[in-house]
Amino acid sequence: MNKKKIKVFSAIQPSGSLTIGNYISVLRHWKKMQKKYQCIFCIADLHSLTSLHKEDNFLRKKSILDTLAIYLACGVNPKKSIIFVQSSVHEHSSLNWILNCHTYYNELIRMTQFKNKIFHVTEKINTGLFNYPTLMAADILLYQTDKVHVGRDQKQHIELTRNIATRFNSRYGKIFKIPELLIYNLGSKIMSLMDPRKKMSKSDLNKKNVIFLLENSKEILKKIKCSITDSDVPPKISFDSIYKPGISNLLEILSALVGKSIHELEQHFIKKSYSDLKKEVYHSVDMHISKIQKKFFIYRKDKDFLKKIFLQGTNKASKIAKKNLKKVYKSLGLF
Repeated sequence: MNKKKIKVFSAIQPSGSLTIGNYISVLRHWKKMQKKYQCIFCIADLHSLTSLHKEDNFLRKKSILDTLAIYLACGVNPKKSIIFVQSSVHEHSSLNWILNCHTYYNELIRMTQFKNKIFHVTEKINTGLFNYPTLMAADILLYQTDKVHVGRDQKQHIELTRNIATRFNSRYGKIFKIPELLIYNLGSKIMSLMDPRKKMSKSDLNKKNVIFLLENSKEILKKIKCSITDSDVPPKISFDSIYKPGISNLLEILSALVGKSIHELEQHFIKKSYSDLKKEVYHSVDMHISKIQKKFFIYRKDKDFLKKIFLQGTNKASKIAKKNLKKVYKSLGLF
């Protein structure tokens, strides 16, 4: 198959608080991907509704524009790729209900992310959080996606999507493509700075754990200086995610940003201190974030330009979505 005809789908929830983890695991790959594939990049605002905080509602439109500006700052080209807001293509919600009727309760209750969230959240859990993977499946299957680009923590959700599509096809004929997983192993799951056994998350209550793409240089330096390493004497800078998770996390960040293998970095840091490692991580992170921020603020000033991109992207996405949903309706005997 011609690679340009291979359709790749990827989405991120809207937030101006995207992190270096989002950049390393997903965003940094999009510029190159759109040269090889037919890319569809979604801003998943419907997924963000699982939050129950009222202040999020007032900030959502701003966050959507912030996220688009970050996409563009990271090299996404609206002339090469489709960029759109999930809620503007109503077929996502329609297909979501249909797929809910073809998804089993036991499948959703096994989702690791859901189990983790209900374990840590003390407030009432809405069913949107429970059904989140089914909406994600609708996002993907609606575009007859060949490959889904996600971070490592989303792997289980893609496996569920494949199961739902296979089940639907077995009942109604070959309606959906069965999407393949596209994960770049290096940097696919960046961990928390202070607690490197858990993923770096923009929603983390302890902001010392997270480096944000729109954060200032001084704060980034402070956070990296405080990041967890270990107490080995003399210091040993080597990759071991079990016994040296903090060091391993810093090495993975650096490796992804400078384009050197973990082995090369281990050799480079022989007889060097943890402070030396942190300095190099800081300089690399700061360089990348500075470039992103410079472009971000240029794009973000032009609200009309951003809205025009959304309008064009929505029109393109809607044409594909309507055609494919019509095929689903026909298979179910719906009008």
